[in-house]
Amino acid sequence: MNIQKVDVLNFPALEKKLGFAGLENWSKLASTMYGYEVHRLTASENGEVLAALNLVEIKHPVFGHYLTTSPYGSYGGFAYKDIQARDGLLKEGSHLASGLGVTYAVIRAIDDASTPPEGWVSHPLYCTYLIDLPANSDDLLKTFSSDHRNHVRKSLKKGLSTRFGHLDLLDDAYAGLSKSMHELGSPYHSKNYLKTMAELLGNNLEFAVLYDPHGKIAGAGVFIYQGNTVSNLHANILRDTRSLYAGEFFYWSVIERGIAKGLKTFDLGRSLIGSGNEVFKMKWSPRKQPLAYWYWLAPGEHLPSINQKNPKFQAVIAIWKRLPAFVVKFIGPYIIRGLA
Repeated sequence: MNIQKVDVLNFPALEKKLGFAGLENWSKLASTMYGYEVHRLTASENGEVLAALNLVEIKHPVFGHYLTTSPYGSYGGFAYKDIQARDGLLKEGSHLASGLGVTYAVIRAIDDASTPPEGWVSHPLYCTYLIDLPANSDDLLKTFSSDHRNHVRKSLKKGLSTRFGHLDLLDDAYAGLSKSMHELGSPYHSKNYLKTMAELLGNNLEFAVLYDPHGKIAGAGVFIYQGNTVSNLHANILRDTRSLYAGEFFYWSVIERGIAKGLKTFDLGRSLIGSGNEVFKMKWSPRKQPLAYWYWLAPGEHLPSINQKNPKFQAVIAIWKRLPAFVVKFIGPYIIRGLA
């Protein structure tokens, strides 16, 4: 089996698996915005590519030096046709990580219930949530609990509205996302990050902005199209409009748009298992799909715990919520660039 580094990953047979479509443009986003180096590996036999791995090298003064697939995304950047090719590729990936001197490397992929090869550790923390879209939205509504069905119907009477677009919605999308992330106690990227993402992904990306009955921005989202699936990359609702069932309205708007486009699946995006986000997403009758997070660790290193379950982050989150908006917008992009 031949394992080698390549300059570009573009293999249609693999792009249909595990979130691989559009990978090159996604890698360009991390490289263009933050100058991160991209390492691409393939395993092939008799001229056929059997596995591919895309690792982005993150260097950050706070969050350290590590490798990751699908930076700032839920999963992707790793696909294989058979276990032998997979294990050979990951062995080379561990050699790469060791040679670069990183503290860890992480693979994020759809969980196929297999165990990682020797030298890699499984640390399942996240799931993604897949709604099968019927031909008629009423058929989906019938699958919800009576309470959730009632909340969706109430939201339609509150005077809320959702607009979908591209760069024409950049300013509003950034305003909604940056403010909502601040309310949650999390940093967010710059407006230029969203602009660059939209330019690189083209028609595969769509911004959505939610407005309250008075036309004020009430939330926003970034949605990625891939084949018959629309995926939620980021979507948040501002705190003041939650009493209007704004979250229900916003997601229902995306569902109806997906059905109108003839799509088959709405991927609600990843959430920590047991989190409040997971509770909300499970109301939509999705298929709960575990995500495989496999780690290679440098000698003496422990599994990283960079998520809201870590008690160390609770105080930081509380402080961040109280910081002025201008401070958050200034230092937020510098912090979040390390949270890939």
